[in-house]
Amino acid sequence: MATKSEETLLELDGREVRITSPDKVFFPERGETKLDLVRYYESVREPLMSTMGGRPVLLQRFPEGAGGTNFFQKRVPKDAPDWLQTTVVSTPNGTTSNALVVADLAHVAWAVNIGCLGFHVWPYMAADPDHADELRIDLDPTPGITFDEVREGARRVNALLDELGLVGAPKTTGGDGLHVYLRLEPRWDSIQVRACAVALARELERRHPDLLTAAWWKEERGRRVFVDFNQNSPHKTVFGAWSVRPLPGGQASAPFSWDELDSVDPAAMTIATLPARVKEQGNPWRATYGTPQSLEPLLALHERDMANGLLDAPWPPVYPKMPNEPPRVAPSRAKKTT
Repeated sequence: MATKSEETLLELDGREVRITSPDKVFFPERGETKLDLVRYYESVREPLMSTMGGRPVLLQRFPEGAGGTNFFQKRVPKDAPDWLQTTVVSTPNGTTSNALVVADLAHVAWAVNIGCLGFHVWPYMAADPDHADELRIDLDPTPGITFDEVREGARRVNALLDELGLVGAPKTTGGDGLHVYLRLEPRWDSIQVRACAVALARELERRHPDLLTAAWWKEERGRRVFVDFNQNSPHKTVFGAWSVRPLPGGQASAPFSWDELDSVDPAAMTIATLPARVKEQGNPWRATYGTPQSLEPLLALHERDMANGLLDAPWPPVYPKMPNEPPRVAPSRAKKTT
């Protein structure tokens, strides 16, 4: 490593990565710097690359660190190093751009250097964009819901997946929700994966209507945990595992094992604590994320719902009207127009 007054040169994966202003404080609670963030990602390299490696990412940039102004960047800048790997991604309206592919740790460090505090990850490998190999279950608390209730929601998700012969991998979001990932065989596209996420959310609501809801419209959710199926819509990204949030304390979206569900504390999963945790315990997703699974048990739920006459669930407004979709209008507004 060579150091100048205003920059540090790192040798990572055979690449020289320039870190400018390495002492700039990114996380004010303890004073971690830009360089500290790069070192954090070095410390969790193996589990990070097992989930993010080879995938396109949307960058959320905070040039002044957590708490400062930010913007999303899908396109890799034209003056980026020529060794950066990119791939063409699309928005729902068909706009394309060259997005960063996390090919190795040098790519992560390059993104951190331009102020990336948040890697939002596509659910497919750059080498196979036609097949989504992750289904993401997002347990999103509505106002008034406690984290203990989110835990209970995750417990019910795990029980249903176990009944279906599927294995989910849980992680904190870095906030007050939880994610559960299903690693899939690369055989289905995002439309099919989303349909299965809808069916899973509806089945969870049927079984646990006082705790979980699949209601897309906020006015229908009540005080329940929302199972956000639309996180699986085509071109949708989700905040990546091990990625550090732009929070003063440097909280990360941290994978954990199911036997830790009762004790996991999202606020304690930080840039300061996770390196030692990984060093001591290894990758907590080793038993739950590594083996790709079939989507067929969830496809059976989807097909049952369609045979029973259920329409598709509403899509987000940025998407065109989809086949079998109900009217895309909140129920209260629909009543006013009838």
